[in-house]
Amino acid sequence: MSTEQGTGTPITTPGEQQATTGAESSQTSAQPTALTDTAPTTPPAEVTEVDYKFDTPEGMGLDEAGMQEFTAIAKELKLPQDAAKRLVDLEVKRIQGQQEQHLKLVESWGEAVKSDQEIGGAKLDENLAVARRAVDAFGSPALKELLNTTGLGNHPEVVKAFYKAGKAISEDGFVRGMPKGAATESDLAKSLFPSMNR
Repeated sequence: MSTEQGTGTPITTPGEQQATTGAESSQTSAQPTALTDTAPTTPPAEVTEVDYKFDTPEGMGLDEAGMQEFTAIAKELKLPQDAAKRLVDLEVKRIQGQQEQHLKLVESWGEAVKSDQEIGGAKLDENLAVARRAVDAFGSPALKELLNTTGLGNHPEVVKAFYKAGKAISEDGFVRGMPKGAATESDLAKSLFPSMNR
């Protein structure tokens, strides 16, 4: 290899230039460029249709229609079982939180009844017995179930309403209807309008 005087530029022979160009091109082809992929890609594994099964805590049933809708969406999105289960677990946790909040609310209603000036205090048990008599007298089985399942039977305003009704029927007694056919229309008119009986 020789150098041209005064320029300091190396002068290569044709054989050397080809060797250098070949080495550079091999290095260039080994490195990715902006126009080529950085690494060979493999297609994502296909998720086969999953028969989703979810376990929920004992005593907690999830909404069947909602679960069917969720399962359809999970299949459409091809969610794996573990991913779908994580979403269901999140919903279960949310429902449990709501139930705990409602339970605390019902307990606070009960405490309010105990400390209420009108029906609570020393006469609480006696007053609750009066309220229960009214529930038994006027409440249907469906109403009793509603009061128990929702906790509304502990609400101070509900207890007070039944207490007042219970007191009313205790003081006035029941107004009993006449047996069918026991009185004629004339008898009823005379009893309702005594001033007309002349």
